[in-house]
Amino acid sequence: MPVTIADVAREAGVSKTTVSRVLNTRGEVDAGTAARVREVIASLGYVPSSGAVGLARGSSRTVGMLTPPLTWPWMGEVLQGVVDTVEAAGYGLLLFTCNRGAESVEHFTSRVSARAFDGLLVVEPENTLDTITEMHRKGLPVVLIDDRGHHPEFPSVATTNREGGASAAGHLLAAGRSRPLIVTGRRHFGCVQDRLKGFLEVLPTELIAEGDFTELSGRLAVERQLATGRHFDSVFAHNDLSAAGALRALRAAGRSVPDDIAVVGFDDIPMAQHTEPPLTTVRQPMREMGETAARMLLAHLGGTPAPDEPVVLPTELVIRRSAPMSPAGLRRSPYGD
Repeated sequence: MPVTIADVAREAGVSKTTVSRVLNTRGEVDAGTAARVREVIASLGYVPSSGAVGLARGSSRTVGMLTPPLTWPWMGEVLQGVVDTVEAAGYGLLLFTCNRGAESVEHFTSRVSARAFDGLLVVEPENTLDTITEMHRKGLPVVLIDDRGHHPEFPSVATTNREGGASAAGHLLAAGRSRPLIVTGRRHFGCVQDRLKGFLEVLPTELIAEGDFTELSGRLAVERQLATGRHFDSVFAHNDLSAAGALRALRAAGRSVPDDIAVVGFDDIPMAQHTEPPLTTVRQPMREMGETAARMLLAHLGGTPAPDEPVVLPTELVIRRSAPMSPAGLRRSPYGD
């Protein structure tokens, strides 16, 4: 069994608080007692945890971060923004990923109870918002990254999903496209609803296929639409992975992109520059979202009140060859219009 602070306190004949004070080099302990505690620490081989050291300081100088699995394509950019900001401030980062569902959440909540970190950054794993909200109500500082339209009662950083959808539609319309197929993400996500609403306000269509943000869902949506024989001259996919699947299906069917069908994605993950053709997409400022959320949390830990309203960062349309700026020079649609 590992040696605990209680073992040290018992062997030295002092309280755990006294041991903590010695660990944190605070001056309330007389020199003789401090020397005895250090001797016991050395003889027992006790290695203090960051949480134990932080108890007497009132701060662990550590931030927690709860995320879905890191296989999410844009998580790396968000995480890098968090890491850069947290480390520059002299804090450590504890990362918790929900790879195993309820088991992962249980492990995470045990670390909250142990006061292993001072505040929490969250990219919300599914079905955890109620748990996180309860932790916040009990006093844990929390900042949510990408609120997905949930608008929690604690601070959050989001992006302009509705405006991003509208910019994709406006670009396709300006390029002469009038019959788009939309491949959404899961419709219960607020970000999906916003992207869809923004797009339809500019370029209405009844061709809407629900996907799940995977490459497979984008490919299947296009394959099914092609099989119906219904005309579409463009695809707006709600993330870049789905757009990559759409490109794959169109290429397999012998359709030229963008001559026959233009494709626009959402996110601008690094892969978007390397599809064939390179993907026009709506860029989410993912690294900036991580940086902004980390700064908000650190400022709050330093005594600055958290903002009452979500911080919303702008999206940006990035034009590449899958949906060029102008329709000039494009071949006539195979549908004859």
